[in-house]
Amino acid sequence: MNWVEILSLNVGKPKEMDFGKKSVSTGIFKVPISQAVFLSSMNFTGDGQGDLVHHGGVHKAVCVYPHEHYSHWERVLERTLSYGAFGENLTLTGMTEEDVCIGDSFQLGEAIVQVSQPRQPCFKLALVYERKDLPLLVQDTGFTGFYFRVLREGLVSPMDTLIPLTRQVHAISVSEANRLMHHDKQDLEGVRRLLEVEELSPSWRKTFEKRVAGQDVDTSERISGEK
Repeated sequence: MNWVEILSLNVGKPKEMDFGKKSVSTGIFKVPISQAVFLSSMNFTGDGQGDLVHHGGVHKAVCVYPHEHYSHWERVLERTLSYGAFGENLTLTGMTEEDVCIGDSFQLGEAIVQVSQPRQPCFKLALVYERKDLPLLVQDTGFTGFYFRVLREGLVSPMDTLIPLTRQVHAISVSEANRLMHHDKQDLEGVRRLLEVEELSPSWRKTFEKRVAGQDVDTSERISGEK
């Protein structure tokens, strides 16, 4: 993996959506931009998240999605998808969840970013596409995308490429992290290997530490939106 092309740089402020008898705020609606914007430790200028408990923050400053998966979802959803369709800030080609590891770092324009965790799909994807099963479909395929934290702030242009800088010594892929989180939950040896990766986000670390201690974490609210 020598270079990765940015197909689209997408930003958007939170909007309200109806969810049953209430409304929810979501930043999932991203639109492509053509100019360079500043990437801070929290997000791109002009971007935002509606739920700051589960989205955003320094360990989820940039949401990334591989364009390689778009054709699959276009078949599933029976519609053409535009860049930013999964609420991602960066629509990339040349790097999927199998190619990139937790802790890998990259030059992104003037900024330097680092992979912190896979993206965990939530019920707001279901609202956007009117498919209640979509969050689980995304989770089960492993076509989740992933997050960057920002190690150095700076301007980023849609014309930039993503240039690999360092690979984490333990080299555990985003795809492997997804397997351990969602599928092979009894693979505690694999979980312990992942916990050795210092760059793993605190939220994923907390979940896996609970699992090693014999505690289960309920994810039904994230998937359904119901408490």
